[in-house]
Amino acid sequence: MPHHNPQDDGQTATKPKVERPKMFKAVLHNDDYTTMEFVTEVLMNVFRKSRLESTRIMLSVHRSGKGIAGIYPREIAEAKSGQAMDLARSRAYPLLVTTEPE
Repeated sequence: MPHHNPQDDGQTATKPKVERPKMFKAVLHNDDYTTMEFVTEVLMNVFRKSRLESTRIMLSVHRSGKGIAGIYPREIAEAKSGQAMDLARSRAYPLLVTTEPE
């Protein structure tokens, strides 16, 4: 007769549920001073977008007032947003990049 384990009464062990981190959007906002060329440069250098994708996002910022540069875990979205604004300030542009939950 096999040994009976009271913990094996037809129940399988459940793994602890690991939740994915909440994702955040890095959002570029339009202003009257930051050039379209600089926005494209930020998207390529900070957010690692291709020239084509950078141009598409830049046009969205220009036409609708904002554009999503990327979706990342919170810490990465905040770090990239900060890098983009630091770069803008170093060039005397008032570019605003915010993060918001997806």
